[in-house]
Amino acid sequence: NYQLIVDLVQDKGLGALQAKFEALKRKLDVEGLFDASAKKTIPPFPSTICLVTSPTGAALRDMLSVLGRRAPWVRVLLYPVRVQGKGAAEEISQALQHLATWNARELPVIDTVVVTRGGGSLEDIWPFNEEKVARAISELNLPVVSAIGHEVDFTISDFVADLRVPTPSAAAEIIVPDAADLRSRISQMALALKRGTGTAIQRHADHIEVMG
Repeated sequence: NYQLIVDLVQDKGLGALQAKFEALKRKLDVEGLFDASAKKTIPPFPSTICLVTSPTGAALRDMLSVLGRRAPWVRVLLYPVRVQGKGAAEEISQALQHLATWNARELPVIDTVVVTRGGGSLEDIWPFNEEKVARAISELNLPVVSAIGHEVDFTISDFVADLRVPTPSAAAEIIVPDAADLRSRISQMALALKRGTGTAIQRHADHIEVMG
């Protein structure tokens, strides 16, 4: 004979964290925190970007490498926080609340905020599924990019942020223009301007000659 004492029953394949995730997602969706109409535009030519992440994580190294290659003129500020474990959600939400008043009292002026970390298990990235973090992102008056984990990872922060990017490196590729591309475009514009100016001068010279 066997006797089972059951303290908790969960659906197979759906743990307590996943159920909590879905419940919060539904709640915030109903409140309108995911509405596209509330999304702020990410500046195409930022001068200062703030990274809210761990100072020792791979996400920071990856983003700094890409940003330095693509847009070396962009100033990058680091707001160090824990991105995993107990107290991480509190640190992230407090950082975002602090940044909400940054541009009114600090220099340089921040154009874009990136909340980021590398990949991990659902437990590892859970701070970005906490309600306090989601509300801090929603209430921030600066454009927020969420770049959490790997491409297959989705967090509540992704849905609330103004832009969700699948990885930290991809975020760095998207939020700044590429210097080489800019140089090429400027060269093409300069050449077109030179040709157009030359054509206009010649046309007016021909007109003067005919009138003379």
